[in-house]
Amino acid sequence: MGKIEPLKYGKVYHIYNRGVNRMNIFRTEQNFEYFLKLYFERIGPIADTYCWVLMKNHFHIMVRIKTLKEIFEKLATTMEVDKLQKLNPSRQFANFFIAYSRAFNIQEKRRGGLMEKPFCRKHVDSLQYFKDLVIYIHRNPVHHGIAESPKDYIWSSYHSYFSINPSPISKHEVLSWFDSTITFKQCHRKPMDVTNIVQYMIEDDEGNTKLPTL
Repeated sequence: MGKIEPLKYGKVYHIYNRGVNRMNIFRTEQNFEYFLKLYFERIGPIADTYCWVLMKNHFHIMVRIKTLKEIFEKLATTMEVDKLQKLNPSRQFANFFIAYSRAFNIQEKRRGGLMEKPFCRKHVDSLQYFKDLVIYIHRNPVHHGIAESPKDYIWSSYHSYFSINPSPISKHEVLSWFDSTITFKQCHRKPMDVTNIVQYMIEDDEGNTKLPTL
């Protein structure tokens, strides 16, 4: 892997990771629930979440790191200015993963790292990549033979797009890229060629491939 660059304000990223030696990082229903609770508590103030999926030994999340102005407006009443100025999105994610890993280790009475380091991140820099990634993330359980369709798997954001209940997912923005919920559903029903997504994931971080700005 090339040089790991820090997460930048205002950019969209595919963030993903797995357990060390492919071990399971979610072993109980409570693990899934706690990961999500902790995620939105720690990451919600600094990032908009577009979609996510949690599998037993790995996860995928797509986020937009908020601009510094947006973060200031969100946290100014609860954090001191000097701390806000030192806020580091990459460190915020790392601290979140450490907090989850610590709780998991206590539960399992184990020691040592839980997830591979550093966590993986790829800049999403084209509309086609954005749309393909939403589908890829929601179809991940299908890709791994865990479910027959995205709607059959509960530990993803797929169902949030059709619920009338409040959601921490930026679902209206995502749906706007697909024109309608009907198109969104149709795109998720079709098996997809994951070659491009895998290529994005393993491409080095030196930016060899230039794509249109999202």
